[in-house]
Amino acid sequence: MAHLLGAESLHLEYPTRVVFDSVTLGVSEGDRIGVVGRNGDGKSTLLSLLAGRLQPDAGRVTRRRDVTVGMLDQRDDLPDALTVGRAIVGDREEHVWAGDPRVRDVLAGLVADIPWDATIGELSGGQRRRVALAALLVHDNDLLFLDEPTNHLDIEGVAWLASHLKQRWASGSGALVVVTHDRWFLDEVSTATWEVHDGIVEPFEGGYAAYVLQRVERDRMAAVAETKRQNLMRKELAWLRRGAPARTSKPKFRMDAAAALIADEPAPRDAVELTKLATARLGKDVVDLLDVTVEFPPKTVLRNVEWRIAPGERTGILGINGAGKSTLLGLVAGTVEPTAGRVKHGKTVKIATLTQQLDELDAVRDQRVSAVVADKRTTYLAGGKEVTPGQMLERLGFTNAQLSTPVKDLSGGQKRRLQLLLILLDEPNVLILDEPTNDLDTDMLAAMEDLLDGWPGTLLVVSHDRYLVERVTDQQHAVIDGAFRHLPGGIDEYLRLRRERGPAPSAGAAVVATPVLSGAALRAAEKELTSIDRRLAKLAGQVAEHHEAIARHDQSDYIGLGRLTEELRALEGEIADHETRWLELSEQLEG
Repeated sequence: MAHLLGAESLHLEYPTRVVFDSVTLGVSEGDRIGVVGRNGDGKSTLLSLLAGRLQPDAGRVTRRRDVTVGMLDQRDDLPDALTVGRAIVGDREEHVWAGDPRVRDVLAGLVADIPWDATIGELSGGQRRRVALAALLVHDNDLLFLDEPTNHLDIEGVAWLASHLKQRWASGSGALVVVTHDRWFLDEVSTATWEVHDGIVEPFEGGYAAYVLQRVERDRMAAVAETKRQNLMRKELAWLRRGAPARTSKPKFRMDAAAALIADEPAPRDAVELTKLATARLGKDVVDLLDVTVEFPPKTVLRNVEWRIAPGERTGILGINGAGKSTLLGLVAGTVEPTAGRVKHGKTVKIATLTQQLDELDAVRDQRVSAVVADKRTTYLAGGKEVTPGQMLERLGFTNAQLSTPVKDLSGGQKRRLQLLLILLDEPNVLILDEPTNDLDTDMLAAMEDLLDGWPGTLLVVSHDRYLVERVTDQQHAVIDGAFRHLPGGIDEYLRLRRERGPAPSAGAAVVATPVLSGAALRAAEKELTSIDRRLAKLAGQVAEHHEAIARHDQSDYIGLGRLTEELRALEGEIADHETRWLELSEQLEG
């Protein structure tokens, strides 16, 4: 596939540290690359270098002459006086942009609820963000750099964006490089992953799940000293293998590779034991919402809600912005009074809420982290073991040097982790998490999830991070049109319900059913499946050989590297085709 952009020996240095040291990489047509790494390691800086927004101290970035590039920054530069319509479609005539299917799709997916004639200055931060993203996506660029595009998008919006990006270019054309902490989104759109760490960029095949598998293998083979970090990734891999239904239909050869690594890894949490502990702390009564209605005239926000929360329950709550999720949690916490019905709290209930405002840290902003933690409990029960607050800080990624840092000087992600720790040290037995993933990178999200796995209480989560919701909760409910309903099918069911609220299908639309295989066809399918397994194993070996060949090749020989890269992409394309056929056959055989 054609080469779009290349970076050669990039070096970037700030007065206090080296950000990148001799980084060489490239982007070709068909690439869909997710960028991960710890906060502050240079992910956004890398995108700025590749997009030409920032110049390196040494090395160079070259792009093919006819390549068009678009970039979404973390902050928009839209003028406040500009209208929404002008910001998105510019001076184009209405009949031109209205007749473009891509423009219509972007407008419907991102800004349908934003007034077309409103000025940018009138919008909220989230609305401005969506307008900036829409303004980028209506244009036809060969290469897109997206820096945290899922910020301010709800679960439905994230699903739309993933679908849009997957269909935006034909197979083998266009390219995407995206920085995001949304691990579900990474898995949906990425076919390769770059990990930014320690001044380098390390490439991995596949999306987030494949990256986790390869990173565990890398750490195991290198016998690294980061044992705790490795165990966290093993635990996360175990969940990826055992967890959400959407992730269980992976090709068999990859499932087998993952299974070998996690053979001795227990499930992320022992639900029976945690429920037993929660019942001991809470009793049988937690919080009951009995035929509750909440009205803020002229609107009825919640209508006849019946919810009996059980000890040890772990529930994710879904709904569009303004649906009433915060009102529902306010009823549970006792900060909102019902208009009708009643809310019953158990006698031993102690509720804590992790808010988005970091209010808990205001009173201790001038104290050092170590002093703040020392004022709390000396030991804490996590995962059935007693640990010190210092050990918990270590699990949440704090270094010894950071323990002496005043709270006000911590980064946003560090403050978020400290806020969670202080709440847990107060030992509530009902914990409400309101968008807890803000300012956290993927490693810290995994660490937070690990901590919550051993927390013996009732957990209620509102988050637009689909991965987190599926990872830490056992069931999901949704607030839809004022009603509160259980989702046996999880987030996929919620998205289906939301789609069904759109226009009904046209009359006479065809319904495609999965064919039932006859005995002969069944045997033929099984034979083909076995053949595909053998071919995939052979292709995997050839891909590994090509990666080694590229690594050994003279990096200044662009023609030779281009030839090897094209051969590698062809192999990967063949693997993708075989995997698709493998899944089709598997579904037919299961049916």
